[in-house]
Amino acid sequence: MAATPSNKSSLALARPLALLGGIALTVFLGVYLIDWGISGHAGNPLSRLFRFDVDTMQNALGNMAQVVAAVLGIVITVVSIVVQLAATRYTPRIADMFFRDRTNLGIMAFFVVACINAVWVSVSVGKDLMPRVSIIFTMALVTFSLLIMVPYFAYVFDFLDPDRVVGRIQEQAVAAAAPNGAISPAELGPRQRAAISGVEQLSDIAINAVSQKDKAIASGTIDAMRALAVSYLEKKKSVPAVWFTIGPEIRNNPDFVSLADESVVDLQDRQVWLEWKVLRQYQSIYNEALGEMPDINHLIAIDTRYIGEAALEAKDKEALALAVKFFNTYLRATLNKGQVRTAYNILNQYRQLAEHALERGHGALVNEVARHLRYYGQIAHGMELAFVTETVGYDLATLCERAFAASAAKSAGGGDSDMSAVHDALLMTLLDLDKEAESKNQESMLRGVRKAQAKLASYYLVAGAEEHARRIFMDMRDERAERLRSIRDELLRIESKDFWEVIDRGTNFDYVDAQRKAELRVFFSWFPALGRPAESTLSSTPIAIAIVPGKDPAAT
Repeated sequence: MAATPSNKSSLALARPLALLGGIALTVFLGVYLIDWGISGHAGNPLSRLFRFDVDTMQNALGNMAQVVAAVLGIVITVVSIVVQLAATRYTPRIADMFFRDRTNLGIMAFFVVACINAVWVSVSVGKDLMPRVSIIFTMALVTFSLLIMVPYFAYVFDFLDPDRVVGRIQEQAVAAAAPNGAISPAELGPRQRAAISGVEQLSDIAINAVSQKDKAIASGTIDAMRALAVSYLEKKKSVPAVWFTIGPEIRNNPDFVSLADESVVDLQDRQVWLEWKVLRQYQSIYNEALGEMPDINHLIAIDTRYIGEAALEAKDKEALALAVKFFNTYLRATLNKGQVRTAYNILNQYRQLAEHALERGHGALVNEVARHLRYYGQIAHGMELAFVTETVGYDLATLCERAFAASAAKSAGGGDSDMSAVHDALLMTLLDLDKEAESKNQESMLRGVRKAQAKLASYYLVAGAEEHARRIFMDMRDERAERLRSIRDELLRIESKDFWEVIDRGTNFDYVDAQRKAELRVFFSWFPALGRPAESTLSSTPIAIAIVPGKDPAAT
C-alpha cells in the first residue's frame, strides 16, 4: 500500500531525528564515561545521572523552560518569514495550507506543551517532593525539542517547495472532485468549494509565476491543472449526478457570478462546470502571458488539447466542445494582440485536436473546427497578418488529407463511409478561405493559401482522386499567370523537408516529395496560360526565395 502524506512526513522527520539523537547520545556518553573513569568512581556510571537534589533541579528545570521557549521563538520566527515569502511569491493561500497541515500543527503544539510542562515541573520541586518521573520526562521533552528543530526546518522548506505545493493542491482538488461513493447534501457544498479552491490556488501560483517570469513554476502549475482535469474526466462517469448541480458555492464564484442564468443552466445541463472552471483559469493565465511569455501560451494550448483528447477518450462531447470554444477564445485574444508566432503555435495544437476527433469519427465537430479556422484566417487576412492565414490554409489542407485517407480506408473495407461528406465539406472550407487581396501584404498571403491548395491537389493526384484536384483547379483557374507561375516554381525548388532554422512544427510548409512534384507539374499543366517549368527550377538547391519573409514564426 502506498504511503500517505502523513506517513511520508513522519519518515522525513524520523530519519534526521534519529541521526542527530544518535550522534548527540554517542558524544555525551563518550565524554561522560571518560570523566567517570578519570574520577575513579566505582559502580554504575549511569546511576549518577538520576541523583537529583532540590537546588540543582529547580535551577535546571527553570533553564529548561527558558530553552524550550527560546527554541519555540526561533521556530516561529523562521517559519513565519519563510511562509510569508512563499505566500508572496506563489499564492496567499499557502499560509492557510501550512497551518492546516497536521505535522506543522503537531510540532508547534509539542513546543508549547514542553515549555509549559518544564515551567510547572520546576515549581513542583521541593524539599519534601522530588518528582523524578516528571523531571526525567521533562528532560526528554527538552532534548526532543532541541533535536527536532533542524529536521523540522528541513520539513518546512520541503513543504513549501513549489512542486510539492502544486502536487498537494492537485491531489486535494482531485479527491474532492471525484468522490467514489454517494454525496450527501451536507457534503456537496464543501466538496465543490474544495475543488474550486484547488483550481484557483493553482491559477494564482501560475499567474504570480508569469508576472515574475518564472517559467519553471508556471509550467509545472499549468501541467498540474491539466492533470487535474484529465484525471477528473477519467473518473467523471462514476461521479454521482448531484455533483453537477450548480449550487450557491459555485454560483457565487467570480467565474460564474458574471454569467447569465441561461449560461449557468447550460453548464449544469451539460455537466461541465468544473472543466469550465479549469479552462477559464487557463484563459486568465493565457491573457497574462500573452506577448510576454509565448512559451506559456504554447503550453496552455498543448494542455488544452490534452484535455480535449481526454474528453474524446471519455466520450464526453460537451467537454470536447468546451475545449474547442476555448481554443477559439485563445485565437481571438492572440489576433487582437497581433502575436503571429503564438497564433502559429495555437493553430498547430488546434489542428491536432481536430485530427484526433477525426480519428474517433467526430466528423461534424471537425467541420465545425474547420469553419472556425477559416473564420479566424479571414480575420487575420483583414488585419494583414499574412502568415496566420497562410498557416490556416496549410492546416486545413492537412485536415483534408486526413479526412480523404480515412474515407478511402473505410471504402476499401466495404463500409458506407460518411467521412466522404466530411472531406468534401473540409475541401470547400479550404477553397473559401482566400479572397481578393487589398494590399501587397495580403497578396503575399493569398499566394501562401494557393500554395497550400496546390500541394493538396498533388496529394489527390497521387491518390488517384483527380476529381478533387479538378475542384482546386476550377477554383484557381482565374488566377493571374505570373502568380501561378511563381507558386509552381517555388514549390518545385524546395528539396529539403526540414526548414533551415529550428521551428515548432519541424517541417517546411512548402516541401513536397518527388512523387508529388511530378503530379504538381501535371496539375499546373492544366492552366493554359502556363508553360512548362524550366529544368533549372526542378533540381536547384533551396534558396531564400523558397520561404518568403515571414514564413518562419520566429522571424515573424
